[in-house]
Amino acid sequence: MRYSSCVLKLIQDSTEHLTAEQIFLELKKTYPSLVLATVYNNLNLLYQQGKIRKISLEGAPDRYDNTTRHDHLICRRCGKLSDIHLSDFTNALESQTGFPIDGYDLKIQYICPQCRAAEHDSCICESDDL
Repeated sequence: MRYSSCVLKLIQDSTEHLTAEQIFLELKKTYPSLVLATVYNNLNLLYQQGKIRKISLEGAPDRYDNTTRHDHLICRRCGKLSDIHLSDFTNALESQTGFPIDGYDLKIQYICPQCRAAEHDSCICESDDL
């Protein structure tokens, strides 16, 4: 497919975790005849080939990422997705399961500092109203 290298480069060069729609809008600037289905087809192909990672979050569109070994923090309030670099758990997982592990995708849920601050500010405002 002629767009797969463009999609791959965009994902590899991005510091964000892009959705298919974001990738489509970015590539549409250079390729005006591009259609969204083509982006999805290329994303599926690249994912099947192991060239990109797909990050699925409940209630949100899939996001795409490079395959460099890392894990993710996900804010339970705003949905912000951030990279986190932890020790590789492959050996520990293999010893616990008794099976060779090809890879894993660790998603840690938390409340990001911005949402914590907003939550704290909201509590202060509510107590002031009393």
